[in-house]
Amino acid sequence: MFSAIAPKYDLLNTVLSFGIDRYWRRIAVNELLPQKEGWILDVATGTADVALEIASRMPSSIKIFGADFSFPMLKLGDKKISKKKFKSEINLGQADGEMLPCSDNTFNGAIVAFGVRNFSNLEVGLTEMRRVLKPGKKMVILEFSMPDLKIFKLLYMFYFNYLLPLVGKMISGHQFAYEYLPESVSRFPSGEEMTRLIENTGFKEVRCIPLTLGIASIYTGLKNGKF
Repeated sequence: MFSAIAPKYDLLNTVLSFGIDRYWRRIAVNELLPQKEGWILDVATGTADVALEIASRMPSSIKIFGADFSFPMLKLGDKKISKKKFKSEINLGQADGEMLPCSDNTFNGAIVAFGVRNFSNLEVGLTEMRRVLKPGKKMVILEFSMPDLKIFKLLYMFYFNYLLPLVGKMISGHQFAYEYLPESVSRFPSGEEMTRLIENTGFKEVRCIPLTLGIASIYTGLKNGKF
C-alpha cells in the first residue's frame, strides 16, 4: 500500500493536512534537541522528511539512519537527500521497525512520525526502539490522535472519514490507502492509553503533548538501564 502511494505521498501529506504536517514534524524534532554528535534513528522514515528536518537543524557531526520497509519511499527520500546535499549526514536502509538491523545501545535518540500506528505489534516496535537507544536517551513519537473538544471532533471526523478519503483517492488513484488512514487512527490508542503502553515497554518519564487541539500528539520517553 505504501509503495503504491509513494509518488503522491508528499503532495497528499501537504494537501490533506493543509501544510500543518511540517509544523508537527518541526515540533517533534525539537524534542530531540540539542545533540552534538552520534547517531539518530528515524523509524518509518518514508520519504525522509523527518531525517531532513533533523539534518537541517543539527551539526554535521550528527548522523541519521532512516529505516523503512517501503523501497519506493526510500528511493524518493534518497533523491530529496541528494538534492538538499545531506548525503553524508543521512543513511537510509530498508528495514522493519519491529526488527531493526542495529546493535543494542546504538542511538543518541530515536524518532518515528506517523509510523507506530502501522506496526503489526505496537509493543514489539516500542521495545525494539528502546533496545537500540543508549541508556538515558529519548524516544519521540509523532502520531495522529483524537481531539477532545466535541464540536471540533465532529467537524474533524466528518473531514477525516468523508472528505479526506475522497481527495486522497482523486490524487493518488489508490482508494484503500486513504480509507485505511481514518480507520487506523480511530482504533489506535492515544493520550493516556498510549502513554501507559509506552511505560509498559520500559520507558520512563513518558509525556504526551497534544498538537492542534489534539489532532496529533507527541509522546516522549527516556530509556533507563542497559536493556
